Amino acid sequence: MNKKEILIGFVVGIIANTIGTLLYIIIFSKLSIKETYIAAVTEGHVGSLLALGAVLNLVAFFGFLKIKRDLRAKGVLIATLITALLIMYYKIF
Repeated sequence: MNKKEILIGFVVGIIANTIGTLLYIIIFSKLSIKETYIAAVTEGHVGSLLALGAVLNLVAFFGFLKIKRDLRAKGVLIATLITALLIMYYKIF
């Protein structure tokens, strides 16, 4: 049961990060999603896009803590840490 709760939190964290990144692109970019992603890859800003999208994970994390779903919050934290490692990879390579 514990692993299932952590997995649910992890999936919520990944989905929140994806939605946050897409929302950022839709609201602040004048280009389409595909064009923005291509421009971010060529200019080396994919990590920055992911970092801005991860802000939405804060809502999921504190929301789970507020309703006393600590294991789900732990899953969101794991998803955020994996995102941070991915950002670090994009920044280094």
